[in-house]
Amino acid sequence: MLVGSSGWTGPVHLRASTPPLAVGDWVLIEDDVVREVLERRSLLQRRDPSTGNEQLIAANIDIVGIVCGLDRPVRPGRIDRFVTMAWDAGAAPLVVLTKSDLLDDAADVEHLSAASAPGVDVRCVSSLTGAGIDQLRSSLADRTVAFVGESGAGKSALLNALAGQEIATTGDVRDSDHKGRHTTTARWLHSLPGRCAVIDTPGLREVGIWTDTATVDHSFGDILELTDGCRFRDCSHTSEPDCAVRQAVEDGRVSAQRLDNWLKLRREAASAELRADTHAHHRAERRFGKLVRQAQQHKRP
Repeated sequence: MLVGSSGWTGPVHLRASTPPLAVGDWVLIEDDVVREVLERRSLLQRRDPSTGNEQLIAANIDIVGIVCGLDRPVRPGRIDRFVTMAWDAGAAPLVVLTKSDLLDDAADVEHLSAASAPGVDVRCVSSLTGAGIDQLRSSLADRTVAFVGESGAGKSALLNALAGQEIATTGDVRDSDHKGRHTTTARWLHSLPGRCAVIDTPGLREVGIWTDTATVDHSFGDILELTDGCRFRDCSHTSEPDCAVRQAVEDGRVSAQRLDNWLKLRREAASAELRADTHAHHRAERRFGKLVRQAQQHKRP
């Protein structure tokens, strides 16, 4: 049985030894009890803002649909975070710009979004007029996609447009800040026409990554290639001389914002690696404690 499917037949019981489940998991059920969770081929997760630990979002997905509403500014930094999460999950990222009917020419925004996320497909659609919906549906055939994004971005409306009927509740957004309410409060997997499966998720205000620095670097391959030209192998790309990355920023080949996003996500990933490695975390805490004690000793008269 597929966890979180709209075809769910009734309640089941979990054993104490059952690992945490995610929508999209395949499980073996016997006598209304989950006996086994089958091996996952992909897993989308983030850092839980309340605990700092990993939070499961969806399993066994092929595509992460990063939904951005064109009724508000498209934020490249937020897209970078979702792209990193998608690669970490073992899925392909896809940027979906919704509400294109609100702009006279959405092509410019589509071009800018593609430039801010090199190598990632960008689709511009309107759930209201149907523009781009058929093309998007065709590209999702025989795939399982999880739609992610902030509240009010149009995820549920997009799901309804792809399904050709209203299967998800939609809500209005505030005129003041274009924020939406959480009309989707749980994660569900829907089977749609055209052999497509869609997981609709609640809006995410915080997009904390739970991955390693190697995955972050993969998401910023255009910058990583430049690091070979740096004078120092351990260049931090912040203040060292002859830094090829900062030179590319000065030349306009890389935006300063994209470099800042890369460095910020690398720091978050390094922190996540420490949390995942208990021994390394304790070593880092001891080193920090030692530095504090040394600083305090120097301050004493």
